[in-house]
This record gives sequence, C-alpha cells and structure tokens, in this order.
Amino acid sequence: MIKVGIIGSTGYAGGELVRILTGHKDAEIVWYGSRSYIDQKYADVYRNMFQIVDAACMDDNMEALAAQADVIFTATPQGLCASLVNENILSQVKIIDLSADFRIKDVKTYEKWYGIEHKSPEFISEAVYGLCEINRNDVKKARLIANPGCYTTCSILTAYPLAKEGLIDMDTLIIDAKSGTSGAGRGAKLPNLFCEVNENIKAYGVATHRHTPEIEEQLGYASGREVVLNFTPHLVPMNRGILATEYAKLTKDVTYEEVKAVYDKYYKDAKFIRVLDKGVFPETKWVEGSNYTDINFQIDPRTGRIIMMGAIDNLVKGAAGQAVQNMNLAFGLPEDEGLNLVPMFP
Repeated sequence: MIKVGIIGSTGYAGGELVRILTGHKDAEIVWYGSRSYIDQKYADVYRNMFQIVDAACMDDNMEALAAQADVIFTATPQGLCASLVNENILSQVKIIDLSADFRIKDVKTYEKWYGIEHKSPEFISEAVYGLCEINRNDVKKARLIANPGCYTTCSILTAYPLAKEGLIDMDTLIIDAKSGTSGAGRGAKLPNLFCEVNENIKAYGVATHRHTPEIEEQLGYASGREVVLNFTPHLVPMNRGILATEYAKLTKDVTYEEVKAVYDKYYKDAKFIRVLDKGVFPETKWVEGSNYTDINFQIDPRTGRIIMMGAIDNLVKGAAGQAVQNMNLAFGLPEDEGLNLVPMFP
C-alpha cells in the first residue's frame, strides 16, 4: 500500500486527488494538508466526502510528512514546493508537484513568466516532466515529477505527433484554448464571480499566459528546434473542461490517412488518448470527470493548414488524474490503476 500525503488537499486539484485516490486500491492517504483549514475535518470542507473521509486537515510540514509517506503531491500555488523541497526530503519520498516550479528547465524563463524567485533551482535539471504519454520511461525512474499544466497537457498532446514528425511548420502554430472556471482555482477572485462569468466568454492572459513557455519548451523538444507560438486562453462559463483548437501550416501535402497514421503511431498504446473517428471532433462534455484526452484534426486544403483539436477535463487529465497516472508509473503499478473513470454525461 502506497502511503500518500497531499499538500493543498482543499483546492480543486487537491480535492480531485482525494476523490481519485479514495478509490485507488493500492494507495492510502495519510495526510490531508491545507493551510486554510488546519484541524478542521476534511469532510466539512468538501461535504461530498461525508462518511468517506474521516480525517482532519493538517499543515504543510513537508519534513514531517516525508517521514510518513511514500509519495507527496503538492497541489499548491507556484513557489511553495520549491521553497519546501530539499535533498533530505527527496531521499525519503517521491514528490509529484502540480505547480509549475519544476516544469520549465530554464530558471530565468520561469522567474520571468511567474514573477517570483525560484527557491531550489538545483533540482530543476533532475525533475522529470510528467506528461506520461511522452515521458513514460523517465517518469518510472523519477523521484521528482513536474506534473504538467492543464492547458499545457491539452495543447502539447494535440500537436505532439505532428511536431515530432515535422508535418507542421512550427513558426505558424497558433493555439486557441478555452477553459472552465475551475482552472482558476478555488480562491475567491472578482473576475470569477458568477455574475462576471455567466453568459460571458473572454480572452485573458493574451500574449502573457504563464503556460506559454511550457508549451513552447515541450514542443521544441518534439520538433528539435526553438518554438515561439501564439497561445490565447479563454474563460467560458462552465465548471470543467478544456478545448484547444490549434492551427498550423502543413510542411507537405498529406492525406487524412497519412496524418491519422502519425497519431496512431504515437498514441496506439496510450490508454488515455482517444483519436476520434473521421469527422468527429472533441467536445469537453465527452471527457468530463475522466482522464481521457480526445483528439482529432481536419486538413484544410484551401489554406494548406491543418486544424488540430483536443479536449480534456482540466482537473483530471489536466491535474489530479495525470498526477495519479504519474504515481502509478513511478511505483510500478498499472498506468490506469484508479483512473478507469467513465466520462460523466450529462
């Protein structure tokens, strides 16, 4: 039985970790960390856990937690994990960080986009970027895993095979993405109030969103060159889900069958990636509550472009589900253990 500690268990991603791990046959949560609700019963914070979780919230003492757990999930704002981690802790326990602290390999890029000083840059080179379908073998050996961002997961997986095979001109790649409001976290913020969000759709972080360098870095590794792209996120009035629509010039004339073969080459053994049938395009409703990524594409011969589309649940595949997928890999378990969640409908 894997003993699990969660720092940040009362945020949206932390709550999803609790929900998923409660049904995981090889995991036991021993620490429900939360700065805001110390000593309060977890089930009083999330009433859906009444008579399911009978534990109180604890603090974020990573030193104490490392002595009790086999793995620590940090579902916290940027900067906290980096300020807490040290060699003594990593010698005792694996860490799966859901923040951005160890995703970006260039510390100056991280500090520029996130506006904070990195507190433990010595661990950045060691950290494995936990996009399971791409870095599966490295995740299996890691003690520090950087769980990807939600927009990032959807955006990278949607374009990765074509970037890897050189079928798209990376200089022309534009990503237009839309997310439900849970992606902004559980903290009270004026722009996320019901009256601000309902019956509205808006772009935000235009040309400045912090997931941009993460997407550029990973697609740069895939294509073998530096990538600079436009990424524009939008907030839509729904709880969950991300839909990414991506546009790029093709580097050569290709048929539907040739492109489909490329996606199948990379994802045929990926349990949680579903490349949809021809003419069927991803919708957030069909992945809600699950760890699936739905992907498809459309070639536009008139413009010489390809339109790639991907959909995920931002709290599951975009956060907690992927984190559990990383845990399974790191501990030699079946990759889908605890994650066979059928999408919810309606």
